[in-house]
Amino acid sequence: MTTLTPVLTANWDQPDSFTLRGYGDYSAARKALAMEPDAIIQAVKDSGLRGRGGAGFPTGMKWGFIPQGDGKPHYLVVNADESEPGTCKDIPLMMANPHSLVEGVIITSYAIRANHAFIYVRGEVLHVVRRLRAAVQEAYEKGLLGTDILGSGFDLELVVHTGAGAYICGEETALLDSLEGYRGQPRLKPPFPAVAGLYACPTVINNVESVASVPSIVENGAGWFAGMGTEKSKGFGIFSLSGHVTRPGQYEAPLGITLRELLDMAGGIRAGHRLKFWTPGGSSTPIFTDEHLDVPLDFESVGAKGSMLGTRALQIFDETTCVVRSVLRWTEFYAHESCGKCTPCREGTYWLKHVLKRLEKGQGTEEDLSTITDIADNILGRSFCALGDGATSPIHSSVKHFRDEYLKHFEIGGCPFDRAASTVWGNA
Repeated sequence: MTTLTPVLTANWDQPDSFTLRGYGDYSAARKALAMEPDAIIQAVKDSGLRGRGGAGFPTGMKWGFIPQGDGKPHYLVVNADESEPGTCKDIPLMMANPHSLVEGVIITSYAIRANHAFIYVRGEVLHVVRRLRAAVQEAYEKGLLGTDILGSGFDLELVVHTGAGAYICGEETALLDSLEGYRGQPRLKPPFPAVAGLYACPTVINNVESVASVPSIVENGAGWFAGMGTEKSKGFGIFSLSGHVTRPGQYEAPLGITLRELLDMAGGIRAGHRLKFWTPGGSSTPIFTDEHLDVPLDFESVGAKGSMLGTRALQIFDETTCVVRSVLRWTEFYAHESCGKCTPCREGTYWLKHVLKRLEKGQGTEEDLSTITDIADNILGRSFCALGDGATSPIHSSVKHFRDEYLKHFEIGGCPFDRAASTVWGNA
């Protein structure tokens, strides 16, 4: 499996890819609006499309949870608040191919009987916000949004909403609170958003890539999409390679491809160096090492090896990288971004940060390793949302795979990767 499958990325190299002229005539939306909404939901179910935001929940099944005939407004919310360290697929997708998302919004909204949709995007990426709004404006001008779309009788209003840069708003219920004008904090579930979401009405929340994949399924058929990937992880996805790799970037390929195959296409690790560790799905997924190069990158295989596929954010680190320092940087991020609503996450990430700082400076003891794993154990499964769980992933996995490197820090009284200590560690 060494062949890329450019679908969402097919026109990224065209100078007008972000315009309606460069994208096409919304043929999938035209086809969908002539279908029954339930037929679209069934097609997405049959395709095997799973959420591309990290959790991997079946998209069609999520749509099917929306109650019909309830007399309430239905809403679609697109989660474009991409902020997981290492994750960088949705931003370039919206920058280079925003109309694939807008067309996906039209089809998804029609399927779930929603007449209002929102794209919640990070306010810091102003260039992306402008491009999205320009694409939405183009769609309105061509009668692809608004009243009686393409003469189908279907009405849809689409709003691009900017957040204020809180990582917690990537959690779907915190995003809803933010969208309603409140402080972004996760809600207690149940009730789930499908029953009581935005403004207490039935709501579907999907990732950018999930929604943008829908037009190709409608256009080419569920069987076409299901023909790629693996038995339980079907279709294609964007794999984001970053870090110490020769040609970092976005590689759109079938699920089930391996890091070894992706690295071959990306020119390998930077010249003169070797792979040390990597993340399969961003910093909140347990790290892998070079022994995991041939693990198929699908939800089941990665899970069986003790990590999560997540957002397919493949951060590559070579032997010059200090694992303890990397884990400290990630933990500082989680401690800063914790919303503070629950004690395990608020207090746990704070103390993890301080103990790791001591370890990284070479001032810790072997007992500190037991301390940080014990703190992580008390966060895992006990925090209000998944932020706390994600913060524990690099802790547990780094101690498991690189315990000796932690020990070396206080054996020599400092970081062995500092220039002054490089001869001690043999890392000149």
